[in-house]
Amino acid sequence: MEQVTLETVHKDLESLKRIVIALQETIADCFLTAEEEENLEKGLRELEEDKTSSLEDLETERRNV
Repeated sequence: MEQVTLETVHKDLESLKRIVIALQETIADCFLTAEEEENLEKGLRELEEDKTSSLEDLETERRNV
């Protein structure tokens, strides 16, 4: 078993701190903001109402302008 010293405790705490920071960043990226959720809902409604254009149509339109 490793001897516990202030140095090993400090190293372990620094490692844990890096892990927590990485987890916080990952968790923050997992959730939508209110604005993002609203935009998603709007996009889904437009898709259901057939108010969207395909990428191919947009590219064709862009080339013809």
